[in-house]
Amino acid sequence: MNQEATTKTSYQIPIGPIHPALKEPVHFEFEISGERIVDVSVKLGHVHRGIEWASRKRNPIQILYLAERICGICSYCHPAAFALAVETAADIQIPERAEYLRVIQGELERITSHILWAGVAAHEIGFDTVLYLTWQIRERALDLTEYLTGNRVTKGIMTIGGIRRDITKDMLPRVKKDLQYFKDNFEKLCHIFLDDKTVGMRSQGAGILTKKDALKLCAVGPTARASGVKKDVRVDTSYFAYGDLNLKYITPDDLTGNVNGDVYDRIIQRLLEIDQSIDLIEQCIDKMPSGDIVAEPDIQKLLNQLKKVKGEGVGRHEAPRGEVIHYVKFDGKSDSPYTWKVRAPTYNNILPWIPMLIGEQIADIPIVAASTDPCMSCTNRVAIVSDGRKYELTKEQLHKLSVEKTRRLMK
Repeated sequence: MNQEATTKTSYQIPIGPIHPALKEPVHFEFEISGERIVDVSVKLGHVHRGIEWASRKRNPIQILYLAERICGICSYCHPAAFALAVETAADIQIPERAEYLRVIQGELERITSHILWAGVAAHEIGFDTVLYLTWQIRERALDLTEYLTGNRVTKGIMTIGGIRRDITKDMLPRVKKDLQYFKDNFEKLCHIFLDDKTVGMRSQGAGILTKKDALKLCAVGPTARASGVKKDVRVDTSYFAYGDLNLKYITPDDLTGNVNGDVYDRIIQRLLEIDQSIDLIEQCIDKMPSGDIVAEPDIQKLLNQLKKVKGEGVGRHEAPRGEVIHYVKFDGKSDSPYTWKVRAPTYNNILPWIPMLIGEQIADIPIVAASTDPCMSCTNRVAIVSDGRKYELTKEQLHKLSVEKTRRLMK
């Protein structure tokens, strides 16, 4: 607790779990002195759906569709990370063409997610006209997603050992036309968000996350990169076809020459990443080889192969919000994984909220909180109830349980 928070002039303001400024349930408790935030705590646990538990009665192909429903906006990146984990455990090599197709789907989802975030950010500072404009552009991205996958939200495109749908030569003109549409509107988005004085006044200097705090609190994705941390799984591990593409870390100083780590920099970061994703899709179209799109097209043969797997695997994927990790372990005795664990990027970006919010005005809470693009349904895992009473685990208890579980899994 900050020393200033204990003064007589301070008082508490609870916000959430249900609040007009919050798109998903999360509970804040703010300590306020005048109009300034002097301390804040965050409480989670309002959206637990038991998805990991449900996997215990499903095979890996069925779990892909569970993974899609961890998050509607990230409905590709979760099954992609899960597939990577299973393929690592089972030593499955996916066809080269499938690697490029996976990159295309991932970057299209990034474009869709970042444009959606831009609309939400505009709404939080009172620019609903910009919300409608950005979501009009996003509709074009969703239309392209439907054209390539058959669906707009839960795509059903991922499979173990490859991808379920190809992009044929006849489809390329439509893809290129839509990419040009995004390019034409990119400059418009940059002008709206970066040249408008009101946007600048509301976002510059607000919600600062220093590079030191971003590293100490393990921030990921655009939240970390906007503070100058060069962390990106696509560059660090070069999974799928990313190693064959011209790809580098992006930080706000690429545009402005300096890094402040504020809301304005997080706006810049996502705009630059939209432009980068368009370029990566174009590179994939130019370089994508011909060939198969799945290692084993017969689902029954694939399931029989997976049933015999004994081992573990980790899948890391750079989702729109940052690094998502899926861990699986097979015991060679069941159709279902022995265990499946997911760590979504929002989990890492919760603690950075605290230094971002302390010292800010009450009116800046919505835009500062939204600037990390949080997804609470990705993050929440469990609430503990014993004898009818709900209680919280301390940091020490949580660490002890984690160590015990890891030792059980390693036996």
